[in-house]
Amino acid sequence: MSSKLGSGDANDPGAPPLANLRVIDLSAVLAAPNCARYFADFGADVIKVERPEGDSLRDLAWRDPRDGEGLWWKLVNRNKRTVMLDIKLDADRATLLKLIKDADVLVENSRPGTLERLGLGPDVLLAHNSRLVITRVTGFGQDGTYASRPGFATIAESMSGFAALNGEPDGQPLLPPIALTDEVTGLAAAFATMVALHSGVGQVVDTNLLETMLQIMGPLVSLYGLTGEQQPRLGSGLPYTVPRGTYQCSDGRWVGVSTSSDSVAQRVMKLLGIEQDPRFTTFADRTTNRAELEQIMMDWCADRTQAEVLEAFTAAQAAIGPVFDMADIANDPHFASRQSITEVDGMPMQALIAKLSATPGVLRWEGRRLDADGDHIRANGWD
Repeated sequence: MSSKLGSGDANDPGAPPLANLRVIDLSAVLAAPNCARYFADFGADVIKVERPEGDSLRDLAWRDPRDGEGLWWKLVNRNKRTVMLDIKLDADRATLLKLIKDADVLVENSRPGTLERLGLGPDVLLAHNSRLVITRVTGFGQDGTYASRPGFATIAESMSGFAALNGEPDGQPLLPPIALTDEVTGLAAAFATMVALHSGVGQVVDTNLLETMLQIMGPLVSLYGLTGEQQPRLGSGLPYTVPRGTYQCSDGRWVGVSTSSDSVAQRVMKLLGIEQDPRFTTFADRTTNRAELEQIMMDWCADRTQAEVLEAFTAAQAAIGPVFDMADIANDPHFASRQSITEVDGMPMQALIAKLSATPGVLRWEGRRLDADGDHIRANGWD
């Protein structure tokens, strides 16, 4: 690994834990840049390489009213330095190869074969730097039947079994209303990259959207393979625990309830006044009589305000939480006490994904303007 960092001293005992890592982020939009973001958040020197037209994430969705830059861009590319390179041009490709010589990680998400066609395949990169970890994030992986297809989160959510589980029993399969696959794949790619770095061996890390989503499906793969059974679509419900879901209270507000622990379920049955009802004694009993129990739960909540429901469940040490929107989160004391939301350059955003007691990460700046560090990087490389 590199022994120095362009923007700090890696030998400083107060430096963040990844201050000795140099990462080239050659990717665009979301999943792979998220991977590079986690390295940047914990101190790595991450250079974001953009095409001359810039990463399209700069123009996606909402914009900062102060300067017109995209909010997605500022979050996902925080803590990174930026340089504009057209790697189809010899001079810019030479600049990239110069950076690769002293890098620890390269993150890219081009369709399989793209880097190879540009003369920048893993064989070329590893010839320039034998210890380089090359993290490749695609829709379907570097090989396989679908490898050449363009990959998007929506497709992975559709093909992984995820969408088939979401929605009402007789309704359409639903997709998540957030960039779920891109967020989860960013984490998976960062983890896999750290494993490769720990090995000390230069290599290719092949991660993709589809298999990341398949990973979070739990034992459903095993269930079907062994029994032919499939989990049904149940709205907010689960086939093995009842009640579980969101319930509306008399004031129109909602709560989320879980009874996936049997001891908690017994407390909820007592709270509902049905602890002696043999239909609801065990997990199996409750799932067999799902419709009746769900109706009891809905009616119980509908007769009480959200505050009353929360107070009763909390007193019974049962699992419950209010359904929050972003306004609720912004004003909630727990999020505030944990500093879960912080400000970076005046922009509120999520804080670090984890708190390390001895070697914490640090948020230094939001995603920067196009080519903000280009002149310095082209002239001096990592220094």
